[in-house]
Amino acid sequence: MSVPADEKIGKLGIIAGGGDLPLRLARACQSTQRSFLVLGIEGWAGPEIVEYDHVWVTLGGLGRTFAALKNAGCQSVVIAGYVKRPDFNNLKLDLTAAKLLPSVIKAARRGDDALISVLVEAFEKQGFNVIGAEEVFKGLLADGGPISMLAPNDEQMADIAKGREVVRALGDFDIGQGAVVCRGLVLAVEAAEGTDEMLKRCANLPIEIRGSGEDKSGVLVKIPKPGQERRVDLPTIGVRTLELASAAGLAGVAVAAGAALILDRDQVVETANRLGLFLFGVEDKASGNE
Repeated sequence: MSVPADEKIGKLGIIAGGGDLPLRLARACQSTQRSFLVLGIEGWAGPEIVEYDHVWVTLGGLGRTFAALKNAGCQSVVIAGYVKRPDFNNLKLDLTAAKLLPSVIKAARRGDDALISVLVEAFEKQGFNVIGAEEVFKGLLADGGPISMLAPNDEQMADIAKGREVVRALGDFDIGQGAVVCRGLVLAVEAAEGTDEMLKRCANLPIEIRGSGEDKSGVLVKIPKPGQERRVDLPTIGVRTLELASAAGLAGVAVAAGAALILDRDQVVETANRLGLFLFGVEDKASGNE
């Protein structure tokens, strides 16, 4: 007899960085009566985590993090929220983190994906089951096809296809998960600044090469990088993503079906419809989901 998925997960430790995702996961656990502990990363996790059973940890306090998880009886871990890459020269490390530092620095030179993989492996070596946010909150994953009222036309589908190829081609360089393409022209590629700042850059480009409020054109494409660790850092969009896409004159947003997270789905869809944008789930080639 197979073991139910929730029993496999057991008590959950939510490693909380910045943003809304960790709080969404905590509320999802509450609604399903799943036992959990929030481990807020100092300087990144919001003060709202004090509403839940929680402890505060630091980026360099890996030993304390492992101990807190074990003392609480956590069997599984989800890593959620954003954390900027620290200055390793000035990071205060406990003994456990110091032992891992050479591997972390070596991985960091290869990119964020390699760095995440080292951290995931460290949790697994301590006996924890590392899971994705979508396993905790089933409604997060993007569907395939039109998600909002509007659907992309042929020109916009061509822009989506090119955006996918751009992100996939840059995957070996571990650059980012997003690209903006307008009428076949690549306007921007997401790098360390993140999606919001990339969209703000697009809004400042000459009107001749991008869309506008009166003539929306172009698309934001968000898909996983080839080979990335998919249990952590899947592409994520929210209401703000749609608002910034509209401000940049884009016609819509395309995300990887089954491999991208949509926060506050109902509000996101309402925002897309209100702003006259399409929101589309594109098949995820990297996973063979076509």
